[in-house]
Amino acid sequence: MRVTIESLGAKGDGTARTPAGPVFLPFTLPGEVAEIDAAAEGGAHPAYALVEEAPDRRAPACPHFGQCGGCDLQHANEELYRAFKRELVVSALERAGVGAEVAPLVACPPRSRRRVTLTAVRAGNRVLLGYNAARSNRVVAIETCPIALPAIEAALPFLQKLAGILIDRKRPLKLLVTATTAGLDVSATDASRLSDKARQQAIGLTLEAGIARLAVDGEILVKARPPLVDFAGVAVEPPPGAFLQAVESAETAMAELVLSHLSGAKRVVDYFSGCGTFSLRLARHAAVHAVESEAAALEAQDAAHRRSTGLKPLSSERRDLARRPVPAKEMKRFDGIVFDPPRAGAEGLSREIAGSGVPRVAAVSCNPVTLARDIRILVDGGYRLLGVTPIDQFLWSHHVEAVALLTRDR
Repeated sequence: MRVTIESLGAKGDGTARTPAGPVFLPFTLPGEVAEIDAAAEGGAHPAYALVEEAPDRRAPACPHFGQCGGCDLQHANEELYRAFKRELVVSALERAGVGAEVAPLVACPPRSRRRVTLTAVRAGNRVLLGYNAARSNRVVAIETCPIALPAIEAALPFLQKLAGILIDRKRPLKLLVTATTAGLDVSATDASRLSDKARQQAIGLTLEAGIARLAVDGEILVKARPPLVDFAGVAVEPPPGAFLQAVESAETAMAELVLSHLSGAKRVVDYFSGCGTFSLRLARHAAVHAVESEAAALEAQDAAHRRSTGLKPLSSERRDLARRPVPAKEMKRFDGIVFDPPRAGAEGLSREIAGSGVPRVAAVSCNPVTLARDIRILVDGGYRLLGVTPIDQFLWSHHVEAVALLTRDR
């Protein structure tokens, strides 16, 4: 059966209609024609043969594309790719019944990602290091990665050797690799129980490779240099495995939008503050209260604040905002709010913000669907949405970041 791809689905797959319902064909583009099994069921991902290509198709940048599950859209030209990402935000807002001006996508260049998570598995006598295949636990070994910073790509041989030392016999090993101003920071999880010999081998290999820090299941094995990240002139040493925005230029774009919107505010609260991505920048101009569930992240931003000069007061509070949203009455002392929750969003917190009367709110999210839901709550509570800016920091994937700016009269 021949089908024509009509659009891209939310995860970047081409969508086509069949008598049984829509089907999703990975790595296809609108206007392309494919042959599939006539018995394909609706909603499935059937095997297909591409019959006609669209003019928007281009050669992928990576030899692993199509096998590795890290990228969805290397085969789309720049215009189609950027339009798709922006449309994810537009569609989510429309479904939530929110009218908004959506800015053009802030682009993300190749070889700019400073943070990747690699998986290592045993395959007989070998260790495979790479990313999971799409919709699979199978690991695709990689030799190159055109989304990652060159320093991370150059470290792949070292990471392969390190994985061979740390890997457990029964479970995959995860390596979170972050490029910092002092070199690479590597955090391994689900490692084997290390013997003294294996521990010394890992330390020696790490020092030989010039890695700044190696942590295994939360324990710092070696720290040759503090692995620092720069938040607009404030140096922060994040704890092993801590959250960090994936691309520095994307982080800067988000921060500029937030700081511009909250300029003039004297008392600001940063919910889901992490290690201080926004709070430490905001502290140059306002007193900031940072709220975060991870104690180690709060300690990192507090230490960075103490080491810095020229910053306004920064207080902190450890709180699980998903389970215990801050009551609206406790927010009334602030004149600006920024929140950057996980993918699940901040539904409970948004309901409290809606009743707080705080005049300016900046909402940051990596999930357009939950962002749209939270914006709907705020708009229903009396806020006016000024605009939304989509920001790309997950290059060639179906994920997109966005910053929404809202205001209201007290």
